[in-house]
Amino acid sequence: MAKNENLLYRELTVEDAVDAEARTVSISFSSEQPVRRYDWLRDEYYDEILGHEPGNVDLSRLQNIGVALFNHDRDKVIGAVIEPVLDSDSRRCTAKIRFDTDEFSEMIFQKVLSGTLKGISVGYAVKTWEEVMPGGVSTCGRFKGPCRVARSWMPYEVSSVSIPADTDVGVGRSFAAINDEDLRRFREFQKQRQQPPAPASATLANLYKELEILETEGE
Repeated sequence: MAKNENLLYRELTVEDAVDAEARTVSISFSSEQPVRRYDWLRDEYYDEILGHEPGNVDLSRLQNIGVALFNHDRDKVIGAVIEPVLDSDSRRCTAKIRFDTDEFSEMIFQKVLSGTLKGISVGYAVKTWEEVMPGGVSTCGRFKGPCRVARSWMPYEVSSVSIPADTDVGVGRSFAAINDEDLRRFREFQKQRQQPPAPASATLANLYKELEILETEGE
């Protein structure tokens, strides 16, 4: 699958009625709802929040070349993203997906129309973060730490998805199969990296001494 692994993803569901004649569906593709993520470098969970204040969201890419994909696959374009708008009052981004008429797009459109496919996912990149430490408050006064607020971010594409991505696996690891055992092993690896090198064992030290004696006797 030709998915862009450099993007982050978060999911919503189709809640508005589908316009069968116009082949469009109105969607709300982002909000300030916190998403739980995991920082693999710091070994900690945090809340990720997409800021929706004026100036936080750059919609230029969607406005100019916005495409709708199936399951974030760049080789499966099913339509266009039209009329993307930031509603700073409700702090949401909305748009419409206009489905194409080719065979594959028609199949996806019919599944959306029937209610079989309800998942909507947005792929986005963040340029600037505001990190709020535990006990702290964001600059806007609305978010309590610990959290990270995206203060400059850009949506790249919107997808109709069959199975939502796991948003609890951290930056750069969406759709990864992470389980408790993987997490335990990673934490153990981190601990080993942080420990100072172990001193040579007594046996190894004695071996060094014996080698030194042999070298001396051989001179």
